[in-house]
Amino acid sequence: MKNLLEFILIHLVEHPEEVSITEREMGDTTQYVIHVHPEDMGRVIGKGGSVIQSIRNISRIRAVKEGIRAHVVVADPAETETQQA
Repeated sequence: MKNLLEFILIHLVEHPEEVSITEREMGDTTQYVIHVHPEDMGRVIGKGGSVIQSIRNISRIRAVKEGIRAHVVVADPAETETQQA
């Protein structure tokens, strides 16, 4: 799942070297947190959230095929900056 998300995001953003995905186990669900360059945030979210919703739909299909529960979220850019400092 993580590889699929990375593949999609790397081809979507202007700064592919700054794409990272963190996995968090939350009970029976795996949460995938997407971290991208702040300038790429709009590309990942899309107009009205259309792009991130499409990414979530693709991940939902993949999760069903793998027999897991997955949830995709985008990290807050301010949170990402404080982690790097």
